[in-house]
This record gives sequence, structure tokens and C-alpha cells, in this order.
Amino acid sequence: MNTQVTIAGVTFKNPVMTASGTFGSGMEYSEFVDLNKLGAVVTKGVANVPWPGNPTPRVAEVYGGMLNAIGLQNPGIDVFMERDIPFLKKFDTKIIVNVCGKSVEDYVVVVEKLGDEPAVAMLEINVSCPNVKEGAIAFGQKADALYNITAELKKHAKQPIIMKLSPNVADIGEMARAAEAAGADALSLINTITGMKIDIHRRKFVLANKTGGMSGPAIKPVAVRMVYQAAQAVKLPIIGMGGIANAEDAIEFLLAGASAVSIGAMNFVNPYATEEVVKGIEEYMDRYQVEDVRELIGAVHE
Repeated sequence: MNTQVTIAGVTFKNPVMTASGTFGSGMEYSEFVDLNKLGAVVTKGVANVPWPGNPTPRVAEVYGGMLNAIGLQNPGIDVFMERDIPFLKKFDTKIIVNVCGKSVEDYVVVVEKLGDEPAVAMLEINVSCPNVKEGAIAFGQKADALYNITAELKKHAKQPIIMKLSPNVADIGEMARAAEAAGADALSLINTITGMKIDIHRRKFVLANKTGGMSGPAIKPVAVRMVYQAAQAVKLPIIGMGGIANAEDAIEFLLAGASAVSIGAMNFVNPYATEEVVKGIEEYMDRYQVEDVRELIGAVHE
């Protein structure tokens, strides 16, 4: 059977990736997972300078998932390129670097530095970062802002770019079309859903940031719906994510129109999840006599 998928000219041995921010930059999970078995490792978000992240507490368990308000803490692009990329190069897996920033200029610095690193196959642009120059409105929540940052980064990027879309919008199709019109090579969705938890005994917010990003199995139906809608709206390849816990979940996303999937919160529950999904997709293909995984992409019947 053939499990290979190609996205924007980049071929992956299988459609299973890690979701940014849930797998470190690969090193942290390499004791549990054979990175050689994954289609790609998508790194934690990297900025032009080190970010300290938000004050603690920053993580809370909720029914069906978790809230996080880490604030994209990261060591900055220079440390990342010196430490993490050489480690990932040891493995037979594609490297996708997630890029974050507070202004278009911040993103451009990182994109240009990564352009000199041929081992990096693709860039995933996290447009759910607050845009400081726009009054903290996330790039990913206004179609014109998304269009502008996508178009600007395409001028500087040497690798194909994946725009990671926020679900905290009225019309995901409109956002997908804006990214496509601006020249995006692929889309990934969904990022986390904004949520909140209150400690009723202390009558205080559980997270220091008050709100956090909800991830985990509870958001999967929303994510599947948005992936389907985005796939109907654009011709771009889509990497689907949001609450994937097992191969059955992953296959749902493929049938909805995703060309690949990313495993996120489940890595915290089951560090072997990514490898298990790879194996489970192969077992499904064998059971239903699917010779090529691409036959499943968008194959849901009306």
C-alpha cells in the first residue's frame, strides 16, 4: 500500500505529523517515539527573539481536553537553528518549522533565516499571535490582515508556507480563501478554541491569563467541520488537526478533505499516539483494501 502524500511539492512518507507546541521540537519526545516513522515533525513556534511566555499557571485540565496559555514561550530562532535543527536532521522525517511573531517584520526575520536552512521542508505560519501593531487583534481573525501577512511572507520565504488558521472566526471559508488568494501553499487547521476556567472555591481564574486555548477530543467535531468547509472553499492542501486521539479520528479528517493530520493534545496523554495513528491508518487501509491513502482524501459521500 502507498501511504505517501505530497503537499506543495513536498512528499511525506505518511500523512501523520505532530501539532506545533505539543511535541517540543522533537528532541523531547524522541525517547518515546521513533521520529523516523512520522511523516513530519512540526516544531514548537519560533520567534525572532526569545519569548518568556505568559505568567503561570498556564495549563488547566478541562472536561474533554485542556486549556493552555503558554504564550508561545521559545528560545528564539538563533538557539533553535543551533540546537534543534541539527538534532532533527538525524532522522528520516520532514521538518516543518512553526513561525510566530508580534508584527509582520518579526515573522520576516525568522522566515528569511530559515530560508538558508535546506533541511527545513516547509514553514507553518502561526497567525493566531496577537498583532501588536493592530491593537492585539490576531492576524488570523481578519481576512484582510491574513491576506496581507501571507502575501508579504511569500515574498521572503524560500520554502512553501502553510498558514495555520484560527477557529475563532465567523467564516472559516472566508479566511481560507484570503490565504489562498495571497499565495499560501497550504493550510493547517484548526488552532485552539478560546476558553476559560474558573475555580469556584477560590473564585479566581484558573489561568493567570484568564483565557487559554482549548484543545483535546472535545473540539474534534468543530475541527472536522471546519476542515470540511475549508476544503470546499479552496483548492489548497489542508493539514487537519484538533482533538485527534487515534487512527479513526485521523481518518475522519482525511475523509473531510485533509491531505495530512497533526496530533496535538493527545501527545500529553499518550506519548506514543503519533506512531499508533500511523499504524492504525495502515490497518484501516488493509481492512478496506485501500491501495493509496490519497484515495481517502475528501472521500466522504454526500
